[in-house]
Amino acid sequence: FNFLKKMKAVFLILTLSLLVLTQSKHDFPTPPMGWNSWNHFACNVTEEDVKKTADLFVSLGLKDMGYEYINIDDCWSLVDRDAEGRLQNDPKSFPSGIKALANYVHSKGLKLGIYSDAGTNTCAGRAGSLGHEDIDAQTFAEWGIDYLKYDNCHNEGIDTKTRYTAMANALDKVDRPIFFSLCEWGTAEVWEWGNTLGNSWRTFQDIKDFWWSMALNFFFNSQHPEVAGPKKGWNDPDMLEVGNGGMTSIEYKTHFSLWAIVKAPLLIGCDVSKMDSETSLILKNKEIIDLNQDPLGDVATCATGCKGIGLQIWTSKLEDGYMVAAVNWSAYIHHKVDITFSDLGYDGKYHVRDLWAHKDLGITDKIDAGDIMPHDIVVLKLTPQKDQFESEVSFDQIIENFIERFQ
Repeated sequence: FNFLKKMKAVFLILTLSLLVLTQSKHDFPTPPMGWNSWNHFACNVTEEDVKKTADLFVSLGLKDMGYEYINIDDCWSLVDRDAEGRLQNDPKSFPSGIKALANYVHSKGLKLGIYSDAGTNTCAGRAGSLGHEDIDAQTFAEWGIDYLKYDNCHNEGIDTKTRYTAMANALDKVDRPIFFSLCEWGTAEVWEWGNTLGNSWRTFQDIKDFWWSMALNFFFNSQHPEVAGPKKGWNDPDMLEVGNGGMTSIEYKTHFSLWAIVKAPLLIGCDVSKMDSETSLILKNKEIIDLNQDPLGDVATCATGCKGIGLQIWTSKLEDGYMVAAVNWSAYIHHKVDITFSDLGYDGKYHVRDLWAHKDLGITDKIDAGDIMPHDIVVLKLTPQKDQFESEVSFDQIIENFIERFQ
């Protein structure tokens, strides 16, 4: 009986593996990683900035870490369309054109993203896509675009979902997978419908490069964890500010960790050519990146201290264990981190690893990480012992989890 059961499971795995090969061209099973021009360059971005960033992604090892999208934000285009009604690149800042730039980025093994707006104009006043969705989607596909950030300015008061549906439908018609990032600032209850149209959806206003802006975006982003995940899409608290200079290294470390554990897009927002060593260490922490890219895609939620601005514990499931993060929101007070895993619902002892210290802490059922500094974070990975894993996760559960991932 057990043999037949296992053979059935193997058959299911093979069948689902074939389905994976033919799944929707708009399915992106992990949050996107890359770079966006706006937080540092704003409206001053140029073709050379984009090419230099692509070059540095390769030479600095960012591509090897999983960062792959090079995304141009607003100001790449002109105010007017051409005689055929198509968007035009600004010849001063992007003289070679977007198609040539896409070819360059692709030659580095990377992907190119672009920006438009679900209004008559972009936020910076360039031509928007409202009423031009089909021709713009076709143009983006012909240029070789891989990612579209779609903003919400100058929207004429037209229903938000209607405007974003028009572009989603236009993208569905083109013969190219384009990641669709809905940037409507968390209005119109986007968490109720964003995952039916796009691959990520902004959950709050634009981030600014200081602590409480970052914190506010994180808290608003964390209100609806259930809508995000593989086969759904990703809550988006906006691009990263790490390396732009408005926060301390400790705060940037916390910022990066929080985005990672809630499975947010990891889009670098600084000038990569001017990254210092601390910024590089943060953005290239593979163990934190692995949390973000974990195949299970479980979004971290707050477990303790959730109504205060002191010490909070956040947890999530991983494909091979659990994540526990302790974050100190206090500006002046140190907090003692003393965690008993059973209080979080994790019975037994685990292999514990500190993902910022890159240090194994032994096999234990609790952890005393000492005092945590203001605005700092401790991120731990809990891996079950082999016999514990086998007793906690049955063969049937493994199969059920596999099937659920591809439903």
